[in-house]
Amino acid sequence: MSFKSTLKKSKELVASLHFSGVFVLIALSSIAQTKQSGGAADRKFWVKTLYRISYPVINNLANETLKQNMPLEKGNNYNLKLEHVTYLEAVGRTIAGIAPWLELPDDDSEEGKLRKSFRLLVIEGLKNAVDPKSKDYLDFRSEPQAIVDAAYVAHAFIRAPKGIWAALDTTTQQRYVEEFKSLRNRTGAYNNWLLFAGLTEGFLLKIGAQYDPARLQFALKKINEWYVGDSWYSDGEKFSMDYYNSYVIHPMMVDLMQIMHEKGKANVDDYNKSLTRMARYSEYLERIIAPDGSYPAYGRSVTYRTAAFQALGQTALIGKLPAEVSPAQVRCALTAVFHRMYDGKQNFDDNGWLVLGFNGRQPEIADVYTSTGSLYMATLGFLPLGLKQNDPFWTSSPAPWTSVKAWSGAKVKKDYKVEY
Repeated sequence: MSFKSTLKKSKELVASLHFSGVFVLIALSSIAQTKQSGGAADRKFWVKTLYRISYPVINNLANETLKQNMPLEKGNNYNLKLEHVTYLEAVGRTIAGIAPWLELPDDDSEEGKLRKSFRLLVIEGLKNAVDPKSKDYLDFRSEPQAIVDAAYVAHAFIRAPKGIWAALDTTTQQRYVEEFKSLRNRTGAYNNWLLFAGLTEGFLLKIGAQYDPARLQFALKKINEWYVGDSWYSDGEKFSMDYYNSYVIHPMMVDLMQIMHEKGKANVDDYNKSLTRMARYSEYLERIIAPDGSYPAYGRSVTYRTAAFQALGQTALIGKLPAEVSPAQVRCALTAVFHRMYDGKQNFDDNGWLVLGFNGRQPEIADVYTSTGSLYMATLGFLPLGLKQNDPFWTSSPAPWTSVKAWSGAKVKKDYKVEY
């Protein structure tokens, strides 16, 4: 069967899942929502929810209708050039979150069939994104904001080297390389943005393309200088209490350090230090999940919703959770968060797009750089879907997470700062 024929069938399968503007997996019996307890049921719910969030972006990009159909909601006092940035934001952030799932090998399960179909849509969409003749050609070249969202595209390629990057044709791959190189004529904020520039250059290093070592090394040097202790990095010269250690800093720092180590440009101790810091930070994230699945809406960019748990999910994905934090309790804690956030319709419009807010339409808490595309950072909370279905993360019996144990009077590990 030709690629176009396969893609057509994939689109037909995906289209069959649309009902009243909400994209659910009712056509696939093993992905149907269930009230059962246990890892298999949790995974079905995670897949359904991630699919629901990401479908509008992926399907429209594959069909060259993203710019036609995506809403252009923006925060109060929004100060960017909306139509030049919001579409790349939506695409980069969405695929960075779904990449580990798409990296899993094909299988004959219902989830596997869905994943394969969705991967084909992603590949087609990514071709359109850098094709100058496409209606959905994305703007990497005019705005500083592209430095941010190109990094999320690069992060997706790093997370899915076979499932996404290697599946692109040579022309499309070269187009991404050139788009990434074009970012070098701009600079951004003097904070976590340094990591965005560094990660894109790190990806170019990883694939053997020409890269800018200065941008890469400067990012690593400054982020390490901004480490304030006990797993926390300052986002720039002054510390602010928010989720940027999870949105950006720990996940990108660890993956960039891994590339540097693999390429002989960083020693293993430096890489392990970044891992240890992220593992410690993941303890904080697990502890802030309340027994009812709620968590604090503090700091800037809370409209990124479940991206707050990217570092926890990545630590689980790579098998580096602290000994006292079991995979089962992380799975159960995050499942509670996802149910609390996504079970209802409050975070979606009638066509399935995310709305501006934290838990509902709350435009008053959006930042000056926040628009519809920005919201798709939410997919970053689902990274453990990159673990196979038979991984202990999914097969272990349900377990209470820390706040459940603490508030029920059960035995709880004492928490105390760690020095490194």
